[in-house]
Amino acid sequence: MKESLKNAMLMLTFGVASMMMSSVANSEEWPIVGGDYWEVTGIVINDGGDLKYSNWLADEWRKNAEFSKSQGWIKDYKMMGNVHNRSGEPDLYLIRIRETVVSGTESEKRAKEYMEWRKKSLEAMDSESGNRAEYREVMGTQLLQELTFRK
Repeated sequence: MKESLKNAMLMLTFGVASMMMSSVANSEEWPIVGGDYWEVTGIVINDGGDLKYSNWLADEWRKNAEFSKSQGWIKDYKMMGNVHNRSGEPDLYLIRIRETVVSGTESEKRAKEYMEWRKKSLEAMDSESGNRAEYREVMGTQLLQELTFRK
């Protein structure tokens, strides 16, 4: 409940800021510009799972990301290791960079194209995802927007 209240307050704050930016934009330009969206997923790798998960990333995850990139759905993808992670923090961050957030209709279209390319059933992919739980845990995903200073 607290999380949804926090999210609602955040949305309200951004809404008010957007209205202020549009009124400020009439008299002068806002000094910060929104850019690409970074989808960042935090991963904890279970003891003894490093090699198994690294192999999956180098094979399946990379193939999926390259397909998405070839379709223009993402601009790039990255992995970042949390070198000095503290207790409760992810070991690894998987990042997908995109220009825009897609609509529901576009998301459905992309899912169909992906399934045609992947040539696997939803059941098979769900099973494979569950099997990765043996050696990794997804802590959560954030959608961040890159902000840059106006030139």
